Amino acid sequence: MRTLDWSQCAAVESVPAKRSGAWVFLGTRTPVSVVFDNLEAGASIEEIMEWFHLSRSQVISVIDFAARSLDAPQIPPVSTGADAHIVR
Repeated sequence: MRTLDWSQCAAVESVPAKRSGAWVFLGTRTPVSVVFDNLEAGASIEEIMEWFHLSRSQVISVIDFAARSLDAPQIPPVSTGADAHIVR
């Protein structure tokens, strides 16, 4: 599974002093993961907003970012060393 580059999402930040550097909503200590964990558990966006004191804009921003990231083309890893093969 691909790891998302959350540094490209303007709605979040990673600060070493906040949650050990986990990605959190900008200006909060709320981890981005709470959105996806709670959606997976069946919560609605409205419930997540209420429980974690987030705006609809914040929640939708991270969902949209994750969705757009899935559409981005994957760049295959470059193989180096003895196992590298040239395909022509």
